[in-house]
Amino acid sequence: MKILFVCTGNICRSPTADGIARARVAAQQLDWQIDSAGTHAYHIGEPPDSRTIHVANRFGIDLRNLRARQIQHEDFQTFDWILAMDRGHLQRIERMKPRDARAQTALFLKWHPDHPDQDVPDPYYDDLNAFIHVFQLVEQGVDAFLEHLQKR
Repeated sequence: MKILFVCTGNICRSPTADGIARARVAAQQLDWQIDSAGTHAYHIGEPPDSRTIHVANRFGIDLRNLRARQIQHEDFQTFDWILAMDRGHLQRIERMKPRDARAQTALFLKWHPDHPDQDVPDPYYDDLNAFIHVFQLVEQGVDAFLEHLQKR
């Protein structure tokens, strides 16, 4: 299984999902590929936002080795799932998606029991509490999505 999480610049929401999913997959000893990307090229090569790293670290997730990249056309053939953090990302991804894409695309929180089909808010222009809220929401979203996959 290969999963790609996507947000705007790949420094807040999608690397959070990437790190949490990697930890969950490793704990279950699954041989899955997890990655993240941005819809825009704002931060290519940069680590996640320092607040994202700080909050993830508080919850036992290390994001320091992740580097931002932009989604590529090849990703639609490489990944089984491409999950968008919000509707704007999903629309952009759907416009890029080739007709013969291997990847299924969806809104990230589609399987969240309390917030199905909602956007993950962007914490970038907010305070540390917003990053904590996003981490917890994304953690629940990752768990819900992985549970969905394992039920299939």
